[in-house]
Amino acid sequence: MKTLPIRALLPGMVVEEPVYTSSGQKIVDADTTLTSEVIYRLSFYSIPSVNIKETDAESDNDNSAASIPNPSRASNPSYSQKIKAQPEFMKYQIEYTKLINSIRKVFDSVINHPELPVNTQKILDEFKALISMCRTTVDLLDKLHNMRLDDDSVYAHCLNVALLSRVIGKWLRFSPEERNVLTLCGLFHDIGKTSIPDEILNKPGKYTDEEFVLIRQHPLFGYKILKKLSIDERIKKAALHHHERYDGSGYPQKLEGVDIDDYAGIIAIADVYDATTAARSYRSPLCPFQAIAMFEKEGLQKYNTQYILTFLDRIASTYQNNRVLLSSGQSATIVMINSKHLTKPMLQMDDGSIIDMQAQPDLEIVKII
Repeated sequence: MKTLPIRALLPGMVVEEPVYTSSGQKIVDADTTLTSEVIYRLSFYSIPSVNIKETDAESDNDNSAASIPNPSRASNPSYSQKIKAQPEFMKYQIEYTKLINSIRKVFDSVINHPELPVNTQKILDEFKALISMCRTTVDLLDKLHNMRLDDDSVYAHCLNVALLSRVIGKWLRFSPEERNVLTLCGLFHDIGKTSIPDEILNKPGKYTDEEFVLIRQHPLFGYKILKKLSIDERIKKAALHHHERYDGSGYPQKLEGVDIDDYAGIIAIADVYDATTAARSYRSPLCPFQAIAMFEKEGLQKYNTQYILTFLDRIASTYQNNRVLLSSGQSATIVMINSKHLTKPMLQMDDGSIIDMQAQPDLEIVKII
C-alpha cells in the first residue's frame, strides 16, 4: 500500500481502503478501481490523499520503469506550459486582467448607482479587443482555459461565460448585433452572486442546507439588481433563467422549454462548461472531452436541443488533430471525431497504430497534452 496525493492519481489504480469526507460520509469503497469520474469526486470533496494498492511490479522495485507508463512525459512541457510560454499569451493575460477590473467597476456602478446609464458599448469594445488577440477559436479556448487557472472570481467567471457565449453565437450564425447582446447576457448573468457573502461563495467544502438555499437564490438577486436598468430585456432574463433547465429540473422557477429565454439557454451551456473545465481550490478541472461526457450523463434533454448539439459537436471538433492523454496512461492524436459518440474519436497511437475508442468503452480521454 502507498499513499498518493489526489494530483498523482491515475485511472486504473485500485483504492486500498474506504475514503470518507471530513464529515464522515463514505464516497469511495475499498477495492474501487479509479476512473476519471471517481478522481474528480475525490477532488470535489477536498480529499488530500488516498491509500492505493501496489501492483507486483511496484512492490518488487519502486524505482522500476514499470511504475511509470510513459517516463518521457515528465520531461516534456505540458500543453498548458507551452501556451503560457508564448509572448502573445502574456499580452493576452494583461488585457484579460484589465477587462476583469472593468467588469468589477461596471458591477459596482450598477449595484451602487442604478440610476446611472450603463455604457455597454465601452465594455463590448473591450471584449472585442481581447478577442482580436486570438487567431482562431482554438486559440481563444486555449488561452481561456489557462487564464482560468489563475482567477476563479465571479468577475472572471462572467468574463469567461461572455466569451464562450459569443463563440457559441458565432457557431449558431447569430448576427453581430445578436452576438453583442449574448456577450452582455454572459457578462451580467452571475451579478446576483455579489449579493452573497464571500465566505459562503468561496467556501471550499460542502455547503450547509441553509447556504445551498442562499446560493440558489442568486438568479433572483441578479434579476432584482438589473430589472430597473435601461438594458435589453434578454440580459435581465439571462440572469434570472440561466439555471433553469428545459426538462423543468432547474431553478429558481422550475421553468420548462419555451418558457426559458433562448439567450439564457445559451448562457446555461457556457456557464456549465466554464464551471467544469476551470480549476477550483477544491477540485481539478475536467478536460473538454470529460466535460462533454458530463453533459451527456447529466442529460441533453436539459438544454435546448439545437444549442447543446451544436456546442458539443463544435467543441469536440475543435480538438481534432490534438494530442491527448488517455486513461490507460498512453498518449495519442485525435484523427477523426465520431459525430455520434463525441467522446470516442478515432486515435492514432504513438506507435502509428489506429484505434477506434468505440471498441474500447473503458478508455477515456483525460487531458489535452
